[in-house]
Amino acid sequence: MRGVVWVILLFVAAVVAASTLGRNDGLVSFFWGSWRLDVSLNLFLLTLVASVFLLFTVTRGVTALITLPTRAREWRSLKRERAAQASLREALAELFAARYTRAQKAAQRALAIQDSAAELADDHDLRVLAHLLSAASAHKLQDRVHRDEQINQVFRLTRARLVPRAVDDGARLLAAEWSLDDRDATRAMQLLSELPAGAARRTQALRLKLQAARIDEQPLEALRTARLLAKHQGFSRAAAQGLLRSLACEALDRTHDLDQLRRTWQQMDAAERRDVWVACRAARRAAAMQAHDEARQWVRPFWERIAELSEEEREELGMTLLALLPGMGADWLPRLEAALAASPQQPMMQAAVGAAFAERQLWGKARRLLEDAARASGLRAPARRHAWRVLAQLARQQGEPDRAAECEHEASKIE
Repeated sequence: MRGVVWVILLFVAAVVAASTLGRNDGLVSFFWGSWRLDVSLNLFLLTLVASVFLLFTVTRGVTALITLPTRAREWRSLKRERAAQASLREALAELFAARYTRAQKAAQRALAIQDSAAELADDHDLRVLAHLLSAASAHKLQDRVHRDEQINQVFRLTRARLVPRAVDDGARLLAAEWSLDDRDATRAMQLLSELPAGAARRTQALRLKLQAARIDEQPLEALRTARLLAKHQGFSRAAAQGLLRSLACEALDRTHDLDQLRRTWQQMDAAERRDVWVACRAARRAAAMQAHDEARQWVRPFWERIAELSEEEREELGMTLLALLPGMGADWLPRLEAALAASPQQPMMQAAVGAAFAERQLWGKARRLLEDAARASGLRAPARRHAWRVLAQLARQQGEPDRAAECEHEASKIE
């Protein structure tokens, strides 16, 4: 198609030239002293065009000859830049291919090329990327000394504001991740604290902060971070619920006295205090510190709406109630009877309510429930053992030593 266009243009030029120059009978006269030269106008125009073209060609040739050293220098610079870029691409490819030694050598080769080329000295992005690739490769090779040297070079450039802020954020996130791989939670938290507010709320930063808090055994800080992650949909809903529950329980288990337990409980979100498993863990922890009344207050809302709970939640409440029996008042009896009516065939509920009736010395009601619970094979071992021992206590109070010994024997067989 292009050839056809050129042919058409050639024909157009021939037609224009024939129609313009064919009837041109003008003359051009040149005078020099006593000499006179007459040439046709067509010859003059063709000579003029040829002269201009020749002058332009000569000028271009002279310019090309004069600028040859400059163009050679630019070509060598471009060649070095391309070599540095090729080394960077090679380092990145080798890093992804898990050939870390080769990646580190390629990154160092890119740095060497830049150091040898003065025109590349101001290309800070290339230098930062080479340092990061070299540091990442060194980390995979567990060469912590070289890794720290390379990442410190990046921080030096970011402190001088020679690269964009995003590069500094990325370098600190990488360094924090590497510190966590080294189990150095203190260093990771320090790096994360140096991030600006916007970068610190990113999902990756929150994940690293959560991991650092867990390594550093700071469950409350981990819990707060996990809440932010759940808010930003960093986990699925089920995973977030399980993680928040486990962190809340861990924070409760790490309390050493009643005041610390109360402070930790108050720092829980309303959603966490409404979680049956978290409330039961807090109540059992308070019961271990002899704060049975306060523990019962924490789980009372669940007993008042026990019909709305699942079977697993009722079982957890029943297991917790066994630890909260000392000092239980008569005001709990209506709640327990309502719970028993909601789950009449659940062994754990029978064991818990029966033990509560025994605590209130309602021996008749307690014995029937405890006997049914003690013979339930699906009941948890601690609850079954507790049921047999309460039955043994009832038998001793009713003057049945043989029956008491038999119950104690049954309790001892449960592992």
